[in-house]
Amino acid sequence: MLSEVEQKVLAAVDDERVVAELRELVQIPSVDGTAAEGEIQSWCAERLRALGLTVDHWEIDLPALTADPAFPGWEVERERAWGCVGVLGGDGTPGLIFNGHVDVVPPGDLAQWPDRDPYSARIEDGVMWGRGTCDMKGGVAAILGAVAAIAAAGVQLRKPLAVHTVFGEEDGGAGAFATLQRGHTGEACLIAEPTAGAVIPANAGSLTFRLEVPGLATHGSTRSRGVSAIEKFTVLQNALLALEAERNRDPHPLLAHLDLANPLSVGTIHAGDWASTVPDLLIAEGRYGVRLGESVVTARTAFEAAIAEACAKDDWLRDHPVVVTWPGGEFASGLLPDNDPLLGDTLQAATDAGVSTPAVNGAPYGSDLRQYSAAGIPTLQYGPGDVRYAHAADEHVPLAEVLHTARTYALLAVRRCA
Repeated sequence: MLSEVEQKVLAAVDDERVVAELRELVQIPSVDGTAAEGEIQSWCAERLRALGLTVDHWEIDLPALTADPAFPGWEVERERAWGCVGVLGGDGTPGLIFNGHVDVVPPGDLAQWPDRDPYSARIEDGVMWGRGTCDMKGGVAAILGAVAAIAAAGVQLRKPLAVHTVFGEEDGGAGAFATLQRGHTGEACLIAEPTAGAVIPANAGSLTFRLEVPGLATHGSTRSRGVSAIEKFTVLQNALLALEAERNRDPHPLLAHLDLANPLSVGTIHAGDWASTVPDLLIAEGRYGVRLGESVVTARTAFEAAIAEACAKDDWLRDHPVVVTWPGGEFASGLLPDNDPLLGDTLQAATDAGVSTPAVNGAPYGSDLRQYSAAGIPTLQYGPGDVRYAHAADEHVPLAEVLHTARTYALLAVRRCA
């Protein structure tokens, strides 16, 4: 049974406003590293102030941030960046944080998008399409809708409710790192990432690797005098496939539903500078999964050992070993503590908002969950959309899911803070 206050808050969720704000968010092309990352943080700050929240909207000291030994890294250089935190009601430590990242990945080939416009936020048959609709502006709009409903209903919060909008999640999590470093904390955190109807209390991590494979250049007509870096990469490819198989033999129970709990994927390969020259260097970069509960150091050690072992078995690579480096962001794994009430509270709120009890699964990708968890804040993910459509040219989110999660968030916030 819903209390009178809960019913009042649910009735105050303004569906039209949630959809309108989602459209506005999508139409800001907040690609990582662009000025629009700052623009959308200003939009969020203004919206939170209008709802009556106390807002901390600050320019981040990037030199100090990146010099911190714990800085999680990034793949896109930035000259300026902003944080944004809003707090509603109460005194002391927030009883709940809603987190949402507002950056998006580049749209890719515009020819793949209808009307060549990734930011049109077009709506067809109850679905909004466009870059960021799923990952994760649908979740941000739901957060704003929930907070607006609580404010409109005039609910007095015993504990503060906090909203963290962050930049740079896609390339390492610099925004969440900066927010936590500034001292913004809470008793628990819900991240509005797309979860396809499930509640996700655990994320595996991921690292970006770079392999420099040496060869020996010569004219293509006398290729036997040289050593092709491309051919030597096949030695490594077999080693990487074997490593992936080994690391997926005994997955964590929360990831057992996946065909690959800890994927290893080569994303780019560059070799050679002339068609008739045997290439003397191949550079490959890829994504390497960090197992749940495994440290980043342990994961890197396993990868580097597999490469070293493959090199030791090859006549050329034994004396000319592959160079392994780790560019880009660092995503450790993260896990909600066993028996933490946030899980049951979220499941109950989602059910009371109108769906059957969600499944509880882990996810194979990194997110800001691991940063809040590492800061001692119990954290999970529940949000609208399906991650299969994130970063894709057919990215979309069903509006019914956005509106349902707005109601779920409103119930959860009232129960934990009021």
